[in-house]
Amino acid sequence: MGKESQAQDEGQQGRESTYAALDLGTNNCRLLIASGQLAPDGKKLATPSIKVFDSFSRIVRLGEGVSSNGVLSQEAMERTLQALKACQKKLNKYTIHGSRFVATEACRRASNGQQFLDAVFSETGLSIDIISSEEEARLAFLGCSSLLTEQSKRAIVFDIGGGSTELMWIDVDRIRENARLGKDPESQSITDWLSVGFGVMNLADKFGGSEFAEMAFKDMVNLLMDRLQSFDSKNKISETIGNEHKDAPVQLLSTSGTVTTLAAIHMELPRYDRSRIDGITLDIKDIRATVNKLLEMRPSERFNHPCIGPDRADFIISGCAIFEAISTIWPTGTITIADRGVREGIILSLMNQA
Repeated sequence: MGKESQAQDEGQQGRESTYAALDLGTNNCRLLIASGQLAPDGKKLATPSIKVFDSFSRIVRLGEGVSSNGVLSQEAMERTLQALKACQKKLNKYTIHGSRFVATEACRRASNGQQFLDAVFSETGLSIDIISSEEEARLAFLGCSSLLTEQSKRAIVFDIGGGSTELMWIDVDRIRENARLGKDPESQSITDWLSVGFGVMNLADKFGGSEFAEMAFKDMVNLLMDRLQSFDSKNKISETIGNEHKDAPVQLLSTSGTVTTLAAIHMELPRYDRSRIDGITLDIKDIRATVNKLLEMRPSERFNHPCIGPDRADFIISGCAIFEAISTIWPTGTITIADRGVREGIILSLMNQA
């Protein structure tokens, strides 16, 4: 082999493509710009390596008032548009080989959701698609599936959002079989999924707003538990957890901002640190103790807490209620916590299509 051909082969082996993913949720606007590396033979890696170049996250509360009015408010759209313009500036700094920009529950539910996204495209050139709750769940799972353990046979994966909560019942053995066959992790491994039409924002709204969240906490927990009962019975999840053997546990895996925040508070971090949280496994009793600690805090204490802050303070209690319902109905003992989700799932999907 000549030196020129050898150099070309080596260039192929190290080739990286840059991808961009945007997740416009009910509460948050998030952007991720990252690269994915191909294997030396040009095939996709079983566990692709992602190198993050840039990211953006801002609380925009796009879904504020949607549950009561059915439309995106002018103020919420303006906040979100400013955040999307900031994303556009970041994107312009890179040569993007593939991208996908998605919107979720707020735009799904609002009668003017598509109209808003059309206006966004006119002003920024960002083409954002409204995806189904099923696709949202699939992407969230794909983004965190690498955190499933070798010991687990089944897993419950959940994502507490601003306007909805997605849950998945996962066949982990199927994921191992997919890896052996070179298939995507989520292929036929999601046995069942459920989208509950309550996230941290609209759950608080249902009970009179965030200022009444502590008083309504038990009612919020009971509402969510009622919504989960049929999914639990249909898939015999509680029965599986109750009959599990030590060598085949059911894993609980969260991709939710509420739970990453609770973990940071439990660990008494001076400020939120993704590197300390992403992928950690904690005892559920410790997270639930942290929930009780938050319930005992004054609103001003939550507002000024370095791991909560003003952006999350209003809706942390309603998020805790959703977590409390999930951990009560499915007492797995421990929880694995991911600070990754839809954006990473999009990046991995783009890599698999390359």
